[in-house]
Amino acid sequence: MDRMDKINQLFKREVSSMILLGEIRDPRIKFVTITFADVSKDLSWAHIGFSILSEDPRELQDVQAGLKSASGMVRRLMGERVSLRHIPQIKFVYDDTIAKSVYMTKTFEQLQRERIERGVEPVPEVVKQEGEDA
Repeated sequence: MDRMDKINQLFKREVSSMILLGEIRDPRIKFVTITFADVSKDLSWAHIGFSILSEDPRELQDVQAGLKSASGMVRRLMGERVSLRHIPQIKFVYDDTIAKSVYMTKTFEQLQRERIERGVEPVPEVVKQEGEDA
């Protein structure tokens, strides 16, 4: 693992911890998961990816506003916790990967139900989950 990977993991872990432990007290920031951190090589910017459990666009806007508002405090706390010469500006970006995968799963399940209702043999699972019997 190179230096930038370690820095990215460190930022992801620390920001997640700040949210989990309630150090960021903005009430708009709830049910947030930090999915990635991408710190620029010159340490000028850190893009922090997040996702939320809700599918409501208003909640997403509230969370985005709360995280944007908290970015300065997150930067200050990072400065207290990590030993880097320069602490980057923090920018939170919505990561819709989890939402897309949930949507795809629901779509496949619906298609499977429709096949069964029409009397067509369901499509067998291609990939078994880890730990399932074959």
